[in-house]
Amino acid sequence: MGVSIFYRRCPATNRYLASYPATPSGAEPTALVPVTGTCVPHSQAQGGSAPRMHCNAEGDWMVPVGGCICEEGYEPNQNGSACLDCPVGYFKSVLGSAPCSACPSNSRTSQEGSRVCECRSGFYRASADVNSSACTSSPSAPTSVSWEYESGDGGVSLRWRPPVDMGGRSEVWYGVVCRICPSATFAAPGACSWCGEAVTFTPSQTGIKQTKVTLNNLLTRVTYLIQVQAVNDVSALSPFPPQFISINFTTSQSVPSPVPSLHQLSRAPDSITLSWPQPDRPNGDILEYQLRYYDKGSDEDSAVSVFSETNTVTVNSLAPGSIYAFQIRARNERGYGPYSHTIYFTTLALEESSKQIQNRLPLLVGSVMGGAAFLLVVVAIVVVFVFRSKRRESPYSDRLQRYISHKGGVKYYVDPSTYEDPSEAVKEFAREIDPSHLKIEEVIGAAQFGEVSRGRYRPLGRREVLVAVKTLRWGVTDREKAVFMTEAGVLGQFDHPNVLKLEGVVTHSPPERIITEFMENGPLDAFLRENEDQFSVLQLVGMVRGVGAGMRYLSERNFVHRDLAARNVLVNSNLVCKVSDFGLSRLMRGLDHNMPTYTASLGSKIPVRWTAPEAFQHRKFSSASDVWSFGVLMWEVMSYGERPYWDMSNQEVMKAVADQYRLPAPNNCPPALHSLMLQCWQAERGDRLGFDSLLSSLDRLIRHPASLKAEHPRSTQPLLSPTPTDLSSVATVSEWLTALRMDRYKDQFERAHLDTLDRVSRLTMEDVQNLGVNLLGHQRKITNAAQQLRTHLTQGQVEV
Repeated sequence: MGVSIFYRRCPATNRYLASYPATPSGAEPTALVPVTGTCVPHSQAQGGSAPRMHCNAEGDWMVPVGGCICEEGYEPNQNGSACLDCPVGYFKSVLGSAPCSACPSNSRTSQEGSRVCECRSGFYRASADVNSSACTSSPSAPTSVSWEYESGDGGVSLRWRPPVDMGGRSEVWYGVVCRICPSATFAAPGACSWCGEAVTFTPSQTGIKQTKVTLNNLLTRVTYLIQVQAVNDVSALSPFPPQFISINFTTSQSVPSPVPSLHQLSRAPDSITLSWPQPDRPNGDILEYQLRYYDKGSDEDSAVSVFSETNTVTVNSLAPGSIYAFQIRARNERGYGPYSHTIYFTTLALEESSKQIQNRLPLLVGSVMGGAAFLLVVVAIVVVFVFRSKRRESPYSDRLQRYISHKGGVKYYVDPSTYEDPSEAVKEFAREIDPSHLKIEEVIGAAQFGEVSRGRYRPLGRREVLVAVKTLRWGVTDREKAVFMTEAGVLGQFDHPNVLKLEGVVTHSPPERIITEFMENGPLDAFLRENEDQFSVLQLVGMVRGVGAGMRYLSERNFVHRDLAARNVLVNSNLVCKVSDFGLSRLMRGLDHNMPTYTASLGSKIPVRWTAPEAFQHRKFSSASDVWSFGVLMWEVMSYGERPYWDMSNQEVMKAVADQYRLPAPNNCPPALHSLMLQCWQAERGDRLGFDSLLSSLDRLIRHPASLKAEHPRSTQPLLSPTPTDLSSVATVSEWLTALRMDRYKDQFERAHLDTLDRVSRLTMEDVQNLGVNLLGHQRKITNAAQQLRTHLTQGQVEV
């Protein structure tokens, strides 16, 4: 008898991208044998759990649980039994059962199984682009660039059309490169130099979204080469510079800039006498001025014009006690400049005039009745008058002297201290602000008589501006209040892009406040220290040039600052530097009209490190002493805010200066700049350059950047060096770093196990860089100090 033995099994199979081996069925008719599958090559278990199926008693596979999915760069075949490579020209960047996709535009794959398509040469993906997006390129150059004069103050507007080829992207913005060329014939980039920071761009120089930009502060009769670049989000990835279109033009003589201000000299019931300064940029000889005026209650169309070839005019045939609006403009060979802002003046009312006459009548009668007595004492009166006039001018003559200069022109600055009541100067020169238009945001600092806040000011009819608000604290004395408000009386007389602008004052309701423009980057010295080695030499010279322009403006008005230093210069968000802090400033006086001076009182404080020798020795201040301070400020800028004369005492500084010692050139300071500093530090004030000459020299350096690298003969002037600080008691690396003011790097030194002075003394520049010291100035400082430490350790003495 034969016996047949058999069993059923489920065959080996691939399903759902998983492999299952041949498996015997269960003994019972209802048995289900669970089997764990293995994902086919280039696939992963879906959901993180291994796939499973069940083998039933009939040898069939059933009840699948889970499955596998193809990895990036692979796609499933038609029956789901394998994951195949994406063919060349296709890619798959995610896990899943989806098929491979064709490469997007301007991309390709060089092998099978690609997860991403690489961009073709010249095409890129921005950081925000996904891998499946097309590759794009930089835009082509803008087209159809043109220029025209924008306004009467040297402004030129450029217009252009967008690029023909946007590089496959939607975004585009523009940048403007400005160069000054020898002539229109030689206008190639290689023959031209950078414009420098004197030229300003509206709305900006880079990141321009519109197809227009305005260039201001251009020089007259100069050839400019302008390049307009087009960039997008992938331009920075390209090794090639942005595409650009060029245009060159030569500026002609411009019309004058606006007359900055109008002053009332005198008034009567039917007339007003006015005076004004010359425009900041006359752009040639001023041929005449046009003054127009109209009654405030009338329409501007009813304005009447008066013409004058001088800086003063008397307007007659006015109504008593009436308010009149005045505007003025200047004309040169090219034509009229724009009108000044409208300024209002009031004629004398008849009752005021009558009262003045009545007040004078008793004096007139008394003079007639006492005529004989007057004749007897007239000689004595004349003597007394002459004596007193030398000591103090009369109020009227003093008021007149504020405006009339020795050269027959106009003296623009009026010393508020000459007023019997300094608040009158504030009323005359500063605009009263409605406190409701002012919003204080936060306190940002403290001042001598109160606190300084950041705020916003929205005057009627004008856009909101950021402002700095100085608030007078409660409980100050009348004298302190007068000193506080004097700064407004000074600032209100100035209008220059490199002098801090006064927006106005609040005096009618306590607390009193002074509102100025807000300077985002704060004091220049602190700003430089925070950004050490972050600027090019050309940028630093541009900052110095801005301060020089502001000081030239002040000195032309016979105004001496007395405290010019980097700490008293403020920097805005565009790196424009503006002279500020007029707490020590004074009007210059003197019989020598070529070198007017101001003599300080014996009790006044003097910033010795910035002060000329004749000022700290004899307390004689002049524009020449400001030039000395400007030289020290240049040194501060080039040394990134280092303290002049380092740790020397004031007495040591005065002795060194008197002995003809001068500060050496800071690290990486071009010799041409240090030579300019030394010319500011001439012992005889008459030998120093004026601000006009300094500005011309700085402009030449800016126009010819190569001169900032040229070798310059060494001065025979004895130069100071930083005074070594005796550190014989220093025993640790921590103390050494503290002495160098490099405490911030203590952790880096500890991590590098630099725990002895001997190890520190062997540091090289490369070692310091490897420590994580990124600022070049700090690298040099630590390396130099380590070399000095090595020398002095050898001598048994520790000094840096």
